[in-house]
Amino acid sequence: MYEKIRDYVRAHGMLDKGDVVIAGISGGADSVCLLCVLLELRKEYDLSVRAVHVNHGIRGEAAAADQAYVEELCREVKVPLDVVHVDVCRMAREEGMTQEEAGRIARRRAFEEAAARWSAGRIALAHHKNDNAETVLLNLARGTGLRGMGGIRPCSGKYIRPLLDTSREEIEAFLDQKNISYCMDATNYEDTYTRNRIRNHIIPYMEEQVNSRFVDHVCGTAGQLARLWEYVERQTDKAAAGLTSLREGEDGQGREMVIDGQGFARTDTALRPYILKWVLEQVSGRAKDLETVHFDDLEELFDRQVGRRISLPYGMKAYRCYEGVRVVSSDWKPPREEENEVWDKDRIKMRILDPADIDGPALEAIPKTPYTKWFDYDIIENSVTIRTRRPGDYLVIGRDGATQKLNRYFINEKIPSRERDRILLAADGSRIMWVIGYRRGQGYEVTGQTKKILEITIDKGGKYDGRDN
Repeated sequence: MYEKIRDYVRAHGMLDKGDVVIAGISGGADSVCLLCVLLELRKEYDLSVRAVHVNHGIRGEAAAADQAYVEELCREVKVPLDVVHVDVCRMAREEGMTQEEAGRIARRRAFEEAAARWSAGRIALAHHKNDNAETVLLNLARGTGLRGMGGIRPCSGKYIRPLLDTSREEIEAFLDQKNISYCMDATNYEDTYTRNRIRNHIIPYMEEQVNSRFVDHVCGTAGQLARLWEYVERQTDKAAAGLTSLREGEDGQGREMVIDGQGFARTDTALRPYILKWVLEQVSGRAKDLETVHFDDLEELFDRQVGRRISLPYGMKAYRCYEGVRVVSSDWKPPREEENEVWDKDRIKMRILDPADIDGPALEAIPKTPYTKWFDYDIIENSVTIRTRRPGDYLVIGRDGATQKLNRYFINEKIPSRERDRILLAADGSRIMWVIGYRRGQGYEVTGQTKKILEITIDKGGKYDGRDN
């Protein structure tokens, strides 16, 4: 099973040499297996592994026992551990959300804080194949689009899920074989949450009465739909770039985008909702709470008289104009001039290294500091520039060459729109090698065949104040 997971990690480019990895450890079989796998991968990738355990304050003595188990486990394997206590019930009441949602947000906050403190570039979560099938069914039941049917992604920004192609049964068998104990959460067998009802009733019924490989088939289909969604994203970005123009409002305090009506009419109807969603995300700088009804209302506006308008989320308004439809947001404000001056070029150093001049194998000498990165110089096609974003920028996000528009990456990472113009990029033309403070693009890794190495170093003594991995 370890070899299967290692191959999955490689295929999705989850780890680089010298990464600092935060592992979310609850004490259950999934997270204990995750920690075991990371400790094995540590040998190959020279990882620094750190663990975080979140005590939700819900299950009393059982939660205390889980915490004690995780503390003892991390002591045994010599992995530094952060234990975070959160009153999830209180958080849910104060922030107006379910306990399940509050728990998820609390964990995410704990992981992000630990990653910032330890300068970690990866956060490893223990989602597995059964979790993915549950997510697809849950999304389908609640109502979802193509993206939701793709289920859980192997990688999302700094978050990685090494066990996503591994079943719960494989995980438990692996731990039993290794004689490794783990905690049992009794609430997993209760029907309090919708996900538990899917886990305890729907999936077992489908496996017993319809097809024993139900989970495998759901996850296989989800993988196909995830790849289809990536293709739709690329087509959307390409089509939208030719149909739209983005500019600041006349008063300098808003943002607006005009959609060419004639070009939109010639666009395939299957792609139109995605283009309209893209437009609303660009204008508002947000993706949450943009729903099908808003895209339908916006599309109907193309068939109405010039001058008609509709209201949209986040203070946006759309107007029928002679060119087509104009979408305006009065909430968006451009960054102040001084906010753009967040870095000093003298603090950014680049140099070319010859592997032959490095003391020892180059792969073992790759810098561990998060502010220095090595790239295979011969793969670079253009002069490398350190700059902020431009139209057409994109990242290679998979070892298979899959790409993602930089703007889409910012949206998926929930980076506020006014911060996006401040983030430094190491760019090879329009291809982004390194979103400094967030992630590297794939394809420039130093290997045993590398003949020249480009080293980029960011001196944190300068004005640059971004996060880094």
